[in-house]
Amino acid sequence: MLATIGLEVHAQLLTASKIFCGCSAAFGAAPNTQTCPVCLGAPGALPVLNRKAVEHAVRASIALGCAVHPVSVFARKHYFYPDLPKGYQISQFDRPLATGGAVALSDGRRVGIVRVHLEEDAGKSLHDGFSGADRSTGIDFNRSGVPLIEIVTAPDIDSGAMAAECFNRIREILVALEVNDGNMEEGSLRCDANVSVRRDPGDPLGVKTEVKNINSFRYVQRAIEFEIARQREVIAGGGRVEAATRLWDSASGRTVPMRSKEEAHDYRYFPEPDLPPLLVSDEWTSELRRTIPEMPDHTRQRLVTQYALPPYDAGVLTQSPALTAYFEATAAASGNPKVASNWIMGEVLGRLNAAGQTIEDLRIHPSALAELIRMVELAAITGPTAKQVIDRMFETGEQPAAIVAAEGLGRVDDDETIAAVVSRILAENSKAVDQFRAGKRQAFGFLVGQAMKASGGKTDPGKVADALRRALD
Repeated sequence: MLATIGLEVHAQLLTASKIFCGCSAAFGAAPNTQTCPVCLGAPGALPVLNRKAVEHAVRASIALGCAVHPVSVFARKHYFYPDLPKGYQISQFDRPLATGGAVALSDGRRVGIVRVHLEEDAGKSLHDGFSGADRSTGIDFNRSGVPLIEIVTAPDIDSGAMAAECFNRIREILVALEVNDGNMEEGSLRCDANVSVRRDPGDPLGVKTEVKNINSFRYVQRAIEFEIARQREVIAGGGRVEAATRLWDSASGRTVPMRSKEEAHDYRYFPEPDLPPLLVSDEWTSELRRTIPEMPDHTRQRLVTQYALPPYDAGVLTQSPALTAYFEATAAASGNPKVASNWIMGEVLGRLNAAGQTIEDLRIHPSALAELIRMVELAAITGPTAKQVIDRMFETGEQPAAIVAAEGLGRVDDDETIAAVVSRILAENSKAVDQFRAGKRQAFGFLVGQAMKASGGKTDPGKVADALRRALD
């Protein structure tokens, strides 16, 4: 059975204030401290549209290849949620900001964009972390009124992996534009997936289910894969897939029912009476088009061509504009792009991920990392020593040469010192020596490792191995 999937990506826009009022849109404040009569829906409180939110939405639409409409209309979308105080959401319906466009994937396929529209976010229901959470639900209205764009794709996706890549590509574009921070853990980027299956390509589309508020690429893939398998099992067993909204339970690895959709929701859309039509002139669109930076697809291609990097490296190094800039600065200063890429992908990103940090938090300047790379290439220090040095650089931001000098980590190359280390290792590991002489070749590697450890990693492994062979012979 064939799967058909479409995504609805909800992206909070990076603005200082909310979409219709002056309240802060910053994340992390104490609950209900960033609210006013407008974002709480008090009668008579009039919305005023945030120009920066419109600018971000237009730039995102341009980057996605959409046609930006000169006139779009805000509408009231009526439905009840505890965290939607007005009882309706200000969104766009039949006349959205932009339509058309597509997202290009790594295999050359393209996922169409149906529409991009502006809307306000709802508040957030809290089920733990406050007094009385065991018997009640708390509501935090700080998020109410934060500006959003919703990006709706065409049902061009046929697998969980394809959906995850599409979501990732959309995130890359929004982050490169600096209109969204891409932080899925904080909820500033979320995804709903509409999933259906059918037996043959010529059959009508199957009954779809909607999986709501997925906040990671891995979960998007897993949730869709589970939902496809679940629907196929229902149909194969002679059952009927029921239209429903479901949630992804990452702990159990399953989608679970949220609410049924036996009948289409009647949101009772009508034009928002307190907001005039949104006018976006061709001149302003053209002006904003000139501000669009290099998009991740083009950056990846350029890194492959300009620096002779493998496509995998280019993919990793374009996760954010800041990471790309860091690589290019390091590559220029070191004169060795591929080695710079290896260090950044391995040693730098590994430490940042372990510390829960991003490249913006890194204390190692590109010129300092380049200096460390050159020290290894010039044999001033060994590879193992370099890893000790970068640990210190990561903590303090110091220059590598200063760390090497202060801690006496310079390379040890004189034959007399190496011979003394080898002699001690052989004396302390007579069992391994006997095993080597009995034909157990892996014992030699053990002895090399012990000698390197004894020298603090400051000796050339090749010279250590040569000295060991001479001594054993």
